[in-house]
Amino acid sequence: MDRGVETSKGGCSDSGYLGGCERLSHRALAIESGHMSVEHLDSKPKPSTRENCPAHFWVGYEKKRDTYVVTNFEPHHNHQLVTPLESPYLRCNRVVRNSDLAQAVEMRRALVRTCHTYEYMVDQYGGYLNVGFQIKDLYNKLDASRGEILLDADTEAAFSYLKGKGAMDPEFFCKFSVDEENWLGNLFSRDPTSLLEYIACGDVLIFDSTYKANMYDKPLVLFVSSNNNRSTVMFGCALLHDETFETYKWLLETFMASVKDKKPISILTDGYEAMHKSIDDVFPMSNHQLCSWHVSRNAQNNLKDDELLRNFQV
Repeated sequence: MDRGVETSKGGCSDSGYLGGCERLSHRALAIESGHMSVEHLDSKPKPSTRENCPAHFWVGYEKKRDTYVVTNFEPHHNHQLVTPLESPYLRCNRVVRNSDLAQAVEMRRALVRTCHTYEYMVDQYGGYLNVGFQIKDLYNKLDASRGEILLDADTEAAFSYLKGKGAMDPEFFCKFSVDEENWLGNLFSRDPTSLLEYIACGDVLIFDSTYKANMYDKPLVLFVSSNNNRSTVMFGCALLHDETFETYKWLLETFMASVKDKKPISILTDGYEAMHKSIDDVFPMSNHQLCSWHVSRNAQNNLKDDELLRNFQV
């Protein structure tokens, strides 16, 4: 999402008001009742993938001497070290510079293949070791740059559509979150028809997600149920940043705000742990059960006795 996202003059929020042409600057903004709302997400550090190499050195601060000293040093490794000639090929040392990317983009526009562009850069820098990256890194960087342009355009198009829906109907509800770099995180929307369906048929709620089965690599979550005609009805949908407890809790609280805080009597889900915890936190009085399809699939995967499996299904 572009850093210059603007909101049309309309609703107010507990965190502040954004008028006609003000840029996103608040840490949390909530504009509802036909308008869009935005929140910021805090990025989490990625888990370490290092093997348990004992090599290290510790540095401590001596207050009396006002200096730092090495307090512990272990020089031995539990793996082979790369040679100086191999070090440029380490992932941490391979970087596609912006100037190299710009040159590759322009040469691609001139119908020059990426492999030929890389060989040209090798000649420019005087050898493969001096380029600073491999041809695979260049391909990945070019693909990522095209994806950023595509997703950014799709995001703006989606926001324009949702803003138009909110301007036409005050009962339309949409809320999204952005990360610390102002990229789209979570997106939830609910139309007025879904609100009426939930008020009439929302005693049982089916809460399910598909795992990153779309081009945006985001989990898609649907809130659905069945009406009196046994037809499937949808109460809302969301694209999520990840599938953590915090994200699911944000989604359920947002869903409750969109349906006037009407809590379901029973909730059917799969067995995902983060989803289970968030439901217990937001809906402590609702009955939470696993859907029969997931129970049947788990039984088929774990019960090796055919007769026992048939009895279980009956």
